[in-house]
Order: sequence, then C-alpha cells, then structure tokens
Amino acid sequence: MDDALRVVSERWALLIVREVSLGRRRFDELQAATGAPRAVLADRLRRLVETGILDTRNYRAPGSRGRSEYVLTPAGVDLLPLQAALAQWSDRHAARADVPRLDYRHVACGGRVSAVLVCECGQHVSPHAELIAQINN
Repeated sequence: MDDALRVVSERWALLIVREVSLGRRRFDELQAATGAPRAVLADRLRRLVETGILDTRNYRAPGSRGRSEYVLTPAGVDLLPLQAALAQWSDRHAARADVPRLDYRHVACGGRVSAVLVCECGQHVSPHAELIAQINN
C-alpha cells in the first residue's frame, strides 16, 4: 500500500487521473481543468506514465507538429473505484456549495455509482462492521 500511496498522493496526480477519465487527454486541456502549474503537470504526467497509470498516444492536428495525448491504462482504470469512493466521501464530509459535485453514473441506467466493501464471498460488508487488516508478506 505504501507504493500505491506514494504514486497517488502526489499533489495533482488523482486530479489528473480524474480529468483523463472524463475525456480530457491533452496537456493544455489538463492544465486548464486542474490549474496545475505547467512544469508540475509535465512532471506528474511523466510519473503517471512511468508508473503505468497513464499511457501516451500520438496525435497531430492539421498544420501543427505531432503531440501526445494521455489515456488510462488498465492500472489507471483500476483507480476509478478509488475516485468514486473519494467523490462519495467528499459529498458526505467536505462538500462545498461553490464546487461542482462529481458523480459517477452507470451508463445503462443513469444511476449513481457508489463504492462499497464486498467480501470475496460476495457479501456486502458495512464499513462499521469489524474488519481485520492483515499485512501479508
């Protein structure tokens, strides 16, 4: 877990992942959406690519030089439940009227997606139930 936290806890990292998941894939789009300083954004994008969360794809707009856009890798897609859980937590505990709310929605029915704890046996587990955390080597 320490390695995962090291990657996603860097300032701007989860915001960048969120914006890429919302379809903003080009550097200028990401900079405008996050407000990250350009040098910091370039560094975070590089690190997210190095750690396998994002990948680059080349594109070329007519009349301009080739550039890269960013897409989620399978590892990046696996961060979406974390994003949904953080959005859900924020709605409950840190919501601000001046900040738009981010909802994750099921495309098929339009319902709101929420993060839940599910045991490998398939049973839903209450976050208030007794849980045992184990460190496995």
